[in-house]
Parts: sequence; C-alpha cells; structure tokens
Amino acid sequence: MLKVVKFGGSSLANAEQFKKVGDIIKLENERRYAIPSAPGKRFNADIKVTDLLYKCQEKSANNEDFSEEFTDIKSRYNEIIEGLGIDLSLEEEFAVIEKNLKEKAGKDYAASRGEYLNGIIMSKYLGFTFIDAATVLFFNKDGIFDSEKTNEILGEKLKNIEYAVIPGFYGALPDGTIKTFSRGGSDITGAIVARAVKADVYENWTDVSGFLVADPRIIYDPKPIDIITYKELRELSYMGASVLHEDSIFPVRIAGIPVNIKNTNAPEEPGSWIVESTGQKSKYIITGIAGRKGFSAINIDKDMMNVEVGFGRKVLQAFEENNISFEHMPSGIDTMTLFVEQKAFEPKEQLVVSAIHKLAEPDSIEIESGIALVAVVGRGMKSVRGTAGRIFAALAHARINVRMIDQGSSELNIIIGVDNDDFELAIKAIYDIFVEVQL
Repeated sequence: MLKVVKFGGSSLANAEQFKKVGDIIKLENERRYAIPSAPGKRFNADIKVTDLLYKCQEKSANNEDFSEEFTDIKSRYNEIIEGLGIDLSLEEEFAVIEKNLKEKAGKDYAASRGEYLNGIIMSKYLGFTFIDAATVLFFNKDGIFDSEKTNEILGEKLKNIEYAVIPGFYGALPDGTIKTFSRGGSDITGAIVARAVKADVYENWTDVSGFLVADPRIIYDPKPIDIITYKELRELSYMGASVLHEDSIFPVRIAGIPVNIKNTNAPEEPGSWIVESTGQKSKYIITGIAGRKGFSAINIDKDMMNVEVGFGRKVLQAFEENNISFEHMPSGIDTMTLFVEQKAFEPKEQLVVSAIHKLAEPDSIEIESGIALVAVVGRGMKSVRGTAGRIFAALAHARINVRMIDQGSSELNIIIGVDNDDFELAIKAIYDIFVEVQL
C-alpha cells in the first residue's frame, strides 16, 4: 500500500496543528509522500500566509514598503519552528524571498513561497526528503500545465526516494519562472504526485470530515457523503462545493486512484471516498446539492430558428469573440437561452448583443440578471422515476419560481435556475424532500 497525503492550510496553521499532521503521517508507514499547503488561519480574524504574501507583492509592485507584512510572515513560520522544537533557521530563505519581492519577482512567485517554506519545515520535522516543486512540476511556455512531462520526470525522481515532501500549489515555466495553479491548487499537486508514484490511495486532509450533501452554511448539520464518483464530484465542485479543487480530479481519474477526504482534527472518522465507479447505492436518491449565484440569462427569439442551419454557431460566436463562456444553453423551437456569469457578461453586454444581431439576425433579445443555478447531482437519479417531479413539487411548495431546468443526457445531474433571492430557500426545499423526508 502506498499513500500520498496532502494537508490543507488549516491543518498546518500553527505548531499544534503541525503536530497532529506529524502524528497522522507517522501512524502509517504507507504515507510516504506529503504535500503541504501554506499556513492558513489560526482563528477567524486571522490572515492566511498566502494573503500576506500577495499583500507584499502588491505593495512592492507599487514601490511601497512591505516590511510590516513580511515581518508577520517571518513570525508565523518562526512560531511554528519554535513550537515544533526543531533545529531549523529560515533566515537565508527569508532574505532571498524579500530580495526577490523587492525586485518584482511577480505574483506567482510571491504566492508560492508559503507552500515552499512550509515544505521545508515539514520535511525537517518528519525527516523526509524535501523536493522543490519547481524542479518536478512543469508548465509550458504558454503557462499550461505539462502533465505528461511532469508525470515522467516526477515519477522517475521519486522512484528512489522512499519518503518525501513536495510543496503544493506551484511548478515552473521552461525558463524556471515560478508558475502557480489557481487558488487551492495544492489539491492538484497532491493528485499529480499520486499519479506519478502510482499510489493506491490519495488522502486529502482538511478541516472537515469529507463531503456533505449540502452547504452547512445553508443547511444545519447536513448529512455526510460516504462515497462519491469522480463525475459527481466534478459536477458539485464546479457548482460551488469547495472541499476539493475541481481540477484535482483529473490526474487521479486518469490513473483510477481513489481519493479519501479526511479531517485532520478527527482522523478516526472515515471521511468521504471519491472513486471512479461504485456499485454501492447512495443513502439517498441524490448524492449532493450545490449552486452559485450571479448569472445572467440571454433569451434569443427567432421564428423558424429550428430549421436555420448554423444559427446556434452564430450566436455562440458572439460570445466567443468577447471571450465569454456559457454555463447552460436550453432551447426551444424558436427560442434559445444562454446562461453566463453576470460579472463577466455585464461589462460586455451591449457588445455581445450587437454581435448577435449582426451574426444571427434574431427577432429579439431579452436579458435577465440576478439568477442562481442549483445543481442536484446523483448517480441514483437515473434509476428512480419522478426525480424532476419531486424537485418541482418541493420548489412549488416553497413558492419558488423556476426560471430554467436543464438535465444532462447522462441523467447524473439536474440544473435549476431560480432568482438569487430564492437560492438558499431552494436548496433547503430540495434537501428536505430528498434527505429529511425522502419522498
């Protein structure tokens, strides 16, 4: 058995948390490769180290003094080192980082140093080999992650290293410049390492005991999800479920490696398993509910649209020309509606409308904003009749107007559009009928 373990920022926020992580790793010899995030918040009003580094970079870019923020960063790491009782000084590293920040090393470089420094501390504390992610994770000259080159070189590098720490979140461009993944990208690094070493399990340790059927900020004490497929997770993550970075699924999915989401503060709990496929039925008809606010609907009408070859392509071209992606596109005989992110669409609203008129010559265009999309996801839905009917009934009972419904051909998810103001109420209504009442 070979395990890759990734620990989030809250799991490494201070020495006390660090010790919990050390105990977890040392409990099983199979936990051979560890991926740390930067120190997170120690308490609600605290600031994450990565945010302090961003602040340093921002001030440097404006030729402002960032010594106060950098002193805070140094204190955070020195407190961890002192609390762990290890013989380690990061003063040389601090000096290099401060110098590079003053020389405008860039946003990605600044952001990556949180994981880099935490990786050095973790490797010293555990007695593991430290491997700088910039030497084994590669992006091409366009900033796109080179998965095959990384997999080959990283796998070869770790072949002869029994225990190692690889910092999360970043890699390097061909010229050696640091390049980061999107925020939360340490999850991706863990999955990349798991694939490279052909791990049996990828354990992702955080501050919750796995996935929940719904957002606990909306539903009080929601039920846990024991097992979820990659496809289900992809749908839920994209629609706002934030336990795991949505892009971290791809490397492990390629290799068929199961992921176990675990709680650093409650390691005895089983957590949630993410798998390629399973014959195990969900406890409920649905696996989970997630959603996001802030969408616009562009309703396009044209008589005989259904027989006009290329009409849809022309409409989509208007969005492509303005660099706007769409979320969903339900259509009728003479109508087509595109749902897009409001914040991306509004600044270019009239440019898009003008382009649609020029390219597709519609009869009319109507725009509505303030729409929320709710995804109801579950592999069990396709084998149960009346799932959509139950959703409509629950929403009608809660006096919620449905603005859109879209179901994929896989029958894995149903997307419902409602007003922003009805977002939380819609999730509660759907949760109640499928989980609490189980009608």
